[in-house]
Amino acid sequence: MAKPAYPSVDAYLAAQPDAARAALMMVRQAIWRAMPDAEESISYQIPTYKLDGRAVLYFAGWKNHFSLYPVSAPLLAAFPGELSRYVVSKGTIRFPLAEPVPADLIERVARFRVDEARGARIT
Repeated sequence: MAKPAYPSVDAYLAAQPDAARAALMMVRQAIWRAMPDAEESISYQIPTYKLDGRAVLYFAGWKNHFSLYPVSAPLLAAFPGELSRYVVSKGTIRFPLAEPVPADLIERVARFRVDEARGARIT
């Protein structure tokens, strides 16, 4: 079955179940605080944030969690204690929907990704 084609992040969020939508809206706000100059779009059928035409951060909602992508080794090293409670694998951080959204942590992760994208942190 093909994934639906979302024309915008608003459409993506509107298609999510209520519980996931509320969490994802908080994720979106945290990313915007960290990346106010980013271009928001859909890529790979998930919300994407680009700087200078380059994708810097993605997020997606799932049945029991939401995820942030990509996650580099330097990012993991920068937040060892804070990320240790979440499932991290294959460049992804998974946050359970059953827990409060760690908006401050997501904002700091997004800022870290901005620095990485701009070459301030080398992977």
